[in-house]
Amino acid sequence: MVSTESILAFAAMSLLVIVIPGPSVLFVVGRALAYGRRTALETVLGNVVGCYLLVIAVAWGLGALVQSSAAVFTGVKLAGAAYLVYLGVQAFRRRGDMRVTDMAAPARAQRGDLRTVLDGIFVGVTNPKGIVFFAAVLPQFVNHSAGHLPLQMMVLGLVPVTIGMITDTLWGLGASAARSWFARSERRLSMVGGAGGLAMIGLGVTVAATGRAD
Repeated sequence: MVSTESILAFAAMSLLVIVIPGPSVLFVVGRALAYGRRTALETVLGNVVGCYLLVIAVAWGLGALVQSSAAVFTGVKLAGAAYLVYLGVQAFRRRGDMRVTDMAAPARAQRGDLRTVLDGIFVGVTNPKGIVFFAAVLPQFVNHSAGHLPLQMMVLGLVPVTIGMITDTLWGLGASAARSWFARSERRLSMVGGAGGLAMIGLGVTVAATGRAD
């Protein structure tokens, strides 16, 4: 099965990649600024599930197909980018609906808990950074002589997913704390909510413009 050395080496590699903010971090921060802490944490949960779905896809061969086919990769990437832009536009349009008095539950009123988690799953599973990392790096750390390669990759995949969950949660809590400070004024709260929407729109455009490193 997976050796301790492989797990530690993959954890070190994962940490180096994850500490550089990518689409998942920026998405969580944007949602935190637009809707607050609860939505940020639900987004983190959804993103974790989406990332692990990528691990499963790679473990059973689908990830290699996405990575090897330019058309499939571009389709997945553009779908995620379009959805990010859509979510950003929705957040920006609703910035004026925010009130200090109902700040504790804006996300529940506007999208619902399940929908928020599903948003995170979709963005996580279409994250180009995640697709490339899991498809290109994950298979390098399995022990081929031990067999059960899909199971090994699914076990190894828990490492970056756990690291990402911790770091994304910290980013979300930090951004929502900043939002709480701005919420002392409803005008400032509306501005920061709009900024969160614009951040998601900008992220979607950036993801769409990201090419493959062939």
